Amino acid sequence: MQEKPRPSNKSLYALDYLNLFLADVRDGVGPYLNIYLKASQHWNPDQIGMVTAASSIATVIAQTPAGALIDRLRQKRMLIVLAAALVTIGCIAIALFPSFPIVIGSQILIGIGAAVFAPAIAAITLGLVGRNKLDRRVGRNETFNHLGNLLAAVLAGLIGQFISPKGIFFLVGIMAVASAYSVLRIRKQEINHELARGDGEEGEQENQGKRQHQNHYESILKLLKDRRILMFTVAVVLFHFANAAMLPLVGQLLAHNGQGKGLDSTVYMSACIIIAQVVMIPSAYLAGRLANAGRKPIFLVGFAVLPIRGVLYTLSHNPFFLVSVQILDGIAGGIFGVLSVLMVADLTKGSGRFNLTQGMLATSIGIGAGLSNLLAGFVVQKAGYNVGFLMLAALAAVALAVFWFLVPETKEEQKSQKSRAVAS
Repeated sequence: MQEKPRPSNKSLYALDYLNLFLADVRDGVGPYLNIYLKASQHWNPDQIGMVTAASSIATVIAQTPAGALIDRLRQKRMLIVLAAALVTIGCIAIALFPSFPIVIGSQILIGIGAAVFAPAIAAITLGLVGRNKLDRRVGRNETFNHLGNLLAAVLAGLIGQFISPKGIFFLVGIMAVASAYSVLRIRKQEINHELARGDGEEGEQENQGKRQHQNHYESILKLLKDRRILMFTVAVVLFHFANAAMLPLVGQLLAHNGQGKGLDSTVYMSACIIIAQVVMIPSAYLAGRLANAGRKPIFLVGFAVLPIRGVLYTLSHNPFFLVSVQILDGIAGGIFGVLSVLMVADLTKGSGRFNLTQGMLATSIGIGAGLSNLLAGFVVQKAGYNVGFLMLAALAAVALAVFWFLVPETKEEQKSQKSRAVAS
């Protein structure tokens, strides 16, 4: 099969800028919402947990259809533009009208928009560079993504301290506009849409012919029956169940403990994010470089640091200590962003359902994240922050065990499949 032409530098640089500006847009205002509602609006932890969960629940509903839509449509760039618009509307509405119904509705809009970003960027990346160069390119994507988060955290800290906490919501809107401009700079004719959905390249013609006789529902059932995908999904869901509520809970602690100490709690939260993102930059870069030798050992490191992080949060509620623990979040986050995409690409090679599988996985992640915030909010309300962190640490340990013992090495499987093909 003819090798895919190299994409232009214009498209590759536009992809860099897309990941840079979209970094803070993908999750809306994220943990800053918790600080804003706690410190400025004086909401209770259970109320904050409900509105935080609303975004995740919306993502659960939208993620799988979004993945299927990305597989089917060639207008992947416009999907990102529309999703960025939804996030912008939601953030501005929260800033201007911070009532419970408006915040819930806005979080739903943000959740729907967030459902599009990750699979669409992964699809465009695969369609531009091909599978053979995907590991390093995803590492580069995540490096720029973390640089963008770092930039946004610095700006958010300055805005929260010297202007107004509401200004952070408008910052996300500005970055959304910049991300929409960046994605439109990617040349659409350079995106191989067959390749972007998991088809194409090296000897895939036979698989494509078989899929012509396989309907949409049969392909979904086939994915659901794949034990490798099932176990990987279970491990990832448990990871996010444990991870999603940790930083929001830290934000609430910072909002409480930071009062009267001369610094706005937004500054402490920005410090948390800055430290994590600084660590994520080399973590993502190295993960992309080393992943070609094997996926699982690198991913195990990301899983292993999460239970340690949860326990450390219970040792001290000093703001400087809480901020320093974010180093572990940086290690795990950098690895996860790269390896999750690569393992899904490995598991769906030749299926034509790369983005649908990403959507189904993200739906499962959304369930875990939504339940995490909802459950953690009620646990903290009844039993305190330490109990909440220990509960999350225990779930993280279960996630590590599932991934370690039940998820195979997908890179080695690819090699063994090639060996069997040659032998036959």
